Amino acid sequence: MNWLGSLQQLGRAVMLPTMVLPAAAILLSVGSLPWDAWGMKVVGEVSTVAGHGIFYFLPYLFAVGVALGLSNQAGQAGLAALAGIVIYDQVTRNFGDGTVQPASLIGIILGALAGGMHNRFKSIKLPEILQFFGGSRFVLLIVGLCSALFSCFMLWLAPVLQHGLNSIATWEYSLGGFGLFIYGVLYRVLVAFGLHHLLNNVFWFQLGTYETPSGNIVQGDLPRFFAGDPSAGFFMAGLFPIMMFAIPAIAFAIIQEAREDLKPKIRKTFLTSALVCFLTGVSEQIEFAFLFAAPYLFIVHAVMSGVAMWLSYWLDIRHGFSYSAGVIDYILNFHLSENAWKLIPIGILYGLVYYFLFRWAIRTFKIPTPGREEGSMLEDWVGNIPYQAPLILEALGGKSNIVQVEACITRLRLTVHDDRLIDTGAMKNLGSAGLIKLGGGNVQVVFGTYSELIREEIAKLLERDLQQVLFAAPVQGKMLPIEEVPDQIFAAKLVGDGVAFVPERGELVSPVFGTIMHLYPTMHALGISTREGLEVLLHIGIDTSQLKGHFEAFVQEGDTVEPGQLLIKFDLAVLREQAASLTTPMVITNPDRVKSWSFAPFKQVKKGQASVMSVVLYDRNVGGVE
Repeated sequence: MNWLGSLQQLGRAVMLPTMVLPAAAILLSVGSLPWDAWGMKVVGEVSTVAGHGIFYFLPYLFAVGVALGLSNQAGQAGLAALAGIVIYDQVTRNFGDGTVQPASLIGIILGALAGGMHNRFKSIKLPEILQFFGGSRFVLLIVGLCSALFSCFMLWLAPVLQHGLNSIATWEYSLGGFGLFIYGVLYRVLVAFGLHHLLNNVFWFQLGTYETPSGNIVQGDLPRFFAGDPSAGFFMAGLFPIMMFAIPAIAFAIIQEAREDLKPKIRKTFLTSALVCFLTGVSEQIEFAFLFAAPYLFIVHAVMSGVAMWLSYWLDIRHGFSYSAGVIDYILNFHLSENAWKLIPIGILYGLVYYFLFRWAIRTFKIPTPGREEGSMLEDWVGNIPYQAPLILEALGGKSNIVQVEACITRLRLTVHDDRLIDTGAMKNLGSAGLIKLGGGNVQVVFGTYSELIREEIAKLLERDLQQVLFAAPVQGKMLPIEEVPDQIFAAKLVGDGVAFVPERGELVSPVFGTIMHLYPTMHALGISTREGLEVLLHIGIDTSQLKGHFEAFVQEGDTVEPGQLLIKFDLAVLREQAASLTTPMVITNPDRVKSWSFAPFKQVKKGQASVMSVVLYDRNVGGVE
């Protein structure tokens, strides 16, 4: 695995434990309410203690979360990491001078140790007399021993390491606004590679130390902000104008510059994305809409993000969040902030600048943002995720190409055997906003906030022995639901179930591997029997059985065919004038064999494009999409 792929896995892993922080922020906000005046003092006390408790045990959460993230959610690795940091805590507590305590960095190191040991030794075989300690039990044993040695070593190294981190923090703070500018630019650039979590973990959870009134030591801009440190919050405040105003403004610019015929669909998709970004600070769906089409514009975006950080520092604004810089966190944590009201006028100014800048750039440089090209990204198909997952898996190169699949908030993070097998065009048609190949088989696919749902469905498919049949497009043209065929027999599914196409060229190709079982005398239709026993009918146009002489067959009954193989040529101009409709159904005439159906988005397709339809059969009594 290359180093960039390793960083991708670590970045994904360190993100997992931070998902509990919103709970801490809510508890602390609840605890700050005037419960004394309401006669319920204990409610405030319990909420405050609970909220601070999450931050106190944050190193433990990082240890377990990183171990789970690096070991593909293996419980043994998480348990080993927990045991490791407990050992570290006890050793340093009993043999140290009180200055060495578990920190987020220690949690990450022990989590990485446990995850790596699990991946390396989970299947180890020992001599028969010792095999009780073999396999996953060996991971618990070796991590426990290594943690004890590591703890002894850290009794000497931890003070040096902490001094180094404090020096870095002091140096960073000495740069003032320029230091924040550098951080803001790096943060935005690393978003493109999914590595921003690593940068944030350093600044948000490790740099800077603050001792609470109760004597607890907290580190990092985020925990220090919630602990009441008056010097914390600068590394988060400048993100609010970007997330709440600037990036949503990009969405509005993309909507306004979309083609009129596509604008309704683009408006629906990007208004949702803008609202998600405004509320929660999840921005990748919008950013990836122009990242690959106009990388120079993304660089401008990164620089302006850095300027926002610098500006917030110059205006002495401190604010923080537990999840991301959306309006929810802005309101929830406002009582802990300083001069946070200034972020609103800054954000409005940024929103206006971004809106007019992006509209001008999209129009002037003809940037193919969604809605300005034939295939638009980020389709609204969340309700069909279980049915799209088989097609997504196929576009990723199939089940045999997947080594590991994980997800963070906005993207699938995969390791594949061969990233050249991934169909980039198909992924885009299936709703991906962007695809990044990091080398070594490490790939990221941006699906927005639905990524975790997609991962779950793909995981189900990987665990099952599916008897699945994939269908390529038999013509070049537009794909339609079978219900839209202008013929009641086909539309009512009396012949069978499937899809239909409006051809743009006079060629029909095979959608599957199979055998020609019937070729009609006029050659306007034929039947194919697949190797799995499905019977597929391809019918060129509606009411075309009387149009003799306008079809030429290149196969005959009994021939074996494969996807993309030419079957029939037909005179498209004549059919357009004389047929009732050009609509060409592709139906399975024995649909009782099918357990579940999956369809690609109903839009333009290329001849032989894979896969536009997928079905799972009942034969092996295995699960399809449930």
